[in-house]
Amino acid sequence: MIRLFNVYYPIRTLILLVGEALIVWTSFLLGIALQHREDLYVALNYEGGYLKLLAVTLIVLAFSHWFDLYDPNHFDEKGELYFRLLLVPGILALMLAAVGFVFPRLLVGNNSALVGLVILTGAMFGWRMVYGWLARRPYLRERVYVLGTGERAQRLVNGLRSRSEMGIEVVGWSGNLEGAVTRESVAAHLMELIRERHVHRVIVAMPDRRGTLPVYELLQLRLSGTKVEEAASWLERMSGRIEVEQLYPSWLIFADGFRFSSSLQMLRRFLSTIAAALLLLLVLPVIPFVILLIKLDSSGPVLYRQKRVGRTGAPFYCYKFRTMRRDAEADTGATWATDDDPRITRIGRVLRVSRLDEIPQLWCVLKGDMAFVGPRPERPEFVEWLSHEIPYYPVRHSVRPGITGWAQVRYKYGNTLDDAREKLQYDLYYIKNGSLGLDLSIMLETIKIVTLGRGAQ
Repeated sequence: MIRLFNVYYPIRTLILLVGEALIVWTSFLLGIALQHREDLYVALNYEGGYLKLLAVTLIVLAFSHWFDLYDPNHFDEKGELYFRLLLVPGILALMLAAVGFVFPRLLVGNNSALVGLVILTGAMFGWRMVYGWLARRPYLRERVYVLGTGERAQRLVNGLRSRSEMGIEVVGWSGNLEGAVTRESVAAHLMELIRERHVHRVIVAMPDRRGTLPVYELLQLRLSGTKVEEAASWLERMSGRIEVEQLYPSWLIFADGFRFSSSLQMLRRFLSTIAAALLLLLVLPVIPFVILLIKLDSSGPVLYRQKRVGRTGAPFYCYKFRTMRRDAEADTGATWATDDDPRITRIGRVLRVSRLDEIPQLWCVLKGDMAFVGPRPERPEFVEWLSHEIPYYPVRHSVRPGITGWAQVRYKYGNTLDDAREKLQYDLYYIKNGSLGLDLSIMLETIKIVTLGRGAQ
């Protein structure tokens, strides 16, 4: 895996993305070349041909991302994958037709776009089939041995075997040993597989290493060129979260990441302010209609004010458009919303699905109480309880809470203790790997989630 913007991506996925970008560029370049044999140089250099090629390439990649064509979870769904792949040139054709009708000068003339689109459709299907064939070749897979037993090692093995896009073949692990697991038996099993299968990497996932870790053999392997790594880093890369079980304070202290420099904080604050201001201007025409619908649907105030816990544990008031009855917590007190919650009004359910109820939180971002990206702000009543139940829960208050965040785009809406523990693990990953690149990645993923209506509550 390769790390970009503090997010780990499988190298194979990046190869797929780069290959597809080259195919889109080349397809439309061929379309221009075929239709402008005599004046190709003029079309590319004096009519903005290169800029138009770049624009259409980015648009195709954006559509492909929107249809989850780079999501490894869908690589094995061949029928649906090719259907979604066909949607990309279909929607692009409609878009180019509309642009050509309204702004014909934005396209390279002489039906170049149409020819490029035909070439692109065939080339994309061909590239996907070639990529799928290459991904199954055994000589392009890295052979790994997992050194360890128990639930954590088993989870690592299952994760590596289920993530075919990572290009890893687990050739063995210590859990397959028969009899007592000793240092000698582990070392013999490891060295035998090293000789027979030419292992490239050893991942250590032993819960108790005293008397069972073959230190000498691992050192020899490291010196001979075999990579030796800890399981914690691989579990973090695969899941995008930091597991709180078996997590020691020393790891939080000495691990890479957790950057809180003043310059980075200022840049992230600037990015949050710009994003909130632009989004507020974009949704401004919608706000009067939302206010009218809330008033017509039920009695009570339009805005709902609720105390939340912010950075360093300081309380602040978070604003949303009201989506529940006026007396929603009169009898129950503070409680999480649930599926099919009877307290939610008819318009409130629509606002939640569309995320329009979150619009007033943009004011909290402009004030500085929240960031655009960060952990979800929680209520003081829940924070006190969760801090006692979940280890390291207060760590999430080291950064400003956000309207969206890594946990929000990677995990469902949570309303239980287990959900809160799971989301904390994603929050810890975000805090550890925080960067402008990661924030931008989360914003782009949020746009896709909102437009597709996923994960609403």
